[in-house]
Amino acid sequence: MSDDRLIVALDVPNILDGMKVAENIGDTVSFYKIGLGMLTGGGFALANELKQEFGKKIFLDMKFFDIGATVQKAVAGIAAHDLDFLTVHGDPYVVEAAVAGRGDSNLKILAVTILTSLDRNDMDRAMIIDGDTQTLVVERARRALEAGADGVICSPQEAAMIRALPVAAGKLIVTPGVRPANADKGDQKRIATPAQAISDGADHIVVGRPIWQAANPKEAAQVVLDDMARAPQINSTFAK
Repeated sequence: MSDDRLIVALDVPNILDGMKVAENIGDTVSFYKIGLGMLTGGGFALANELKQEFGKKIFLDMKFFDIGATVQKAVAGIAAHDLDFLTVHGDPYVVEAAVAGRGDSNLKILAVTILTSLDRNDMDRAMIIDGDTQTLVVERARRALEAGADGVICSPQEAAMIRALPVAAGKLIVTPGVRPANADKGDQKRIATPAQAISDGADHIVVGRPIWQAANPKEAAQVVLDDMARAPQINSTFAK
């Protein structure tokens, strides 16, 4: 049985490329992320095919951010497809609308704190309130969880601090920005190895390019799984 703490991001151009990667990896991976960049390339169809035909878990990474009524309607539509995770921005009103939209479905609403590709200079340019990145991430996580989010998206560098929040008990922490040792950082600025992310309290790690860009994605996924297995699973929020 594969370890679904690893979520492979299929950040590829279209459904054909995504299915090719998934078929190459086979049973080694059971959880996939499909994001906004693949939406016009058949991403939603791929999500449904991987879920319904192959029994994979699906993380739909849409990062919804709009007025509450629009977010609620959009989430209600996605909840009807029996997917597993969905991201929205961590603003409390957005989270509340998403939770209302998913109704009594099993869809988990994950709140984005601050993107792992951003640093303080990026936030200054965007006129985000002063403060160090980690402090702002933890505070946004706290507010999102209080608003009803099932979990948060944060970099591995903030996972331990968020896990320590009383409101984070029983909640999911999902960390992108994870790279095997010696892998290219790409556009990620706040990163850690798979073992470190799990040790710091992440329930799931998201790895994309180091796997799907590899000559052999299955072998690359196994490298991540092997590294992740070296860390104790100090948190088990939901049955895997």
